[in-house]
Amino acid sequence: MKKGIYILTGIFLLGLGVYLSITFLGEGKKADSGKTIVAFGDSLTYGYGDETKEGYIGRLESKLNNTYPDKHYQIKNYGVYGYKSADVLKKMINPKVAEDLSDADLFIVYIGTNDLLKSNGGDLYPLHHDKLVEAKDVYEDKLNGILETLETANSDAPIILLGLFNPYPDGDQIEAYIDHWNEAIRKKAEEDKNMTYISTNELFKGKNKKQYFADSLHPNGKGYELIADKILKDYSF
Repeated sequence: MKKGIYILTGIFLLGLGVYLSITFLGEGKKADSGKTIVAFGDSLTYGYGDETKEGYIGRLESKLNNTYPDKHYQIKNYGVYGYKSADVLKKMINPKVAEDLSDADLFIVYIGTNDLLKSNGGDLYPLHHDKLVEAKDVYEDKLNGILETLETANSDAPIILLGLFNPYPDGDQIEAYIDHWNEAIRKKAEEDKNMTYISTNELFKGKNKKQYFADSLHPNGKGYELIADKILKDYSF
C-alpha cells in the first residue's frame, strides 16, 4: 500500500516538475524574445507631420515586427516637439525614463536640429556663422552627456546615432553646416564600437519637397518612411 502511495506521489511530483518547467521556461523564452528599443529626440522622433501619427518610430516598429516576428519589438518613444540636446539630457533624469534605460536592448538618438535652428534665431535665413559655430560646441558637449548617461545606465545596449538632414536641400550654404554637425556626430559614433551612425541627409536629395514634407522642416508619412527604411537597411537587428 505504502509502495503504491510512494509511486503515485513520485508520478505526481514528476508531472508537477515537468509542468512547472514547461510553464516557467516557456515564459522565460517568451520574455527573452521581447526586444525593447528606447528612442530620444525632438519633433522628428515624435513624428510631427505624419498624418498617421506614426513617424519613423512607429513605422520602424511595424517593419521590425514584420521582418522578425519571433522577436516582438517594442519602441518607447521619448521624442518631444521643440527639444534640444540639453532637454533630452534632462529627460533622462526622470525616474520612469531611467527605469526604461536599464531595460532597453537598443537606443536610438536623433537630436540636434533644434540646437542648430534655435541658435541661428529659429530659422536658417540668414545664417549667423559665429552663433552656429558656438552652438555646435555646446551641442557636442550635451551629446557627450547623453551618450555617457545611456552607457552608464545600460552598457549592454547598443546606440544608433542618426545624422541630421538639410530641410532645404537646395541651400548650398546650409548644407555646409549640416555636413559639419553630422561629421561631429559620425566621429562620436566611431569612437565607440557600441555606437552606429546612420545618415539621413541623402534621403531627400533630388526629391520633390512637397511630396515628402508636411511643412518647411518636418517630413510627412512618405518622408518618415524613408528614414525608417534607412535604419532597417543600415543596422543589423
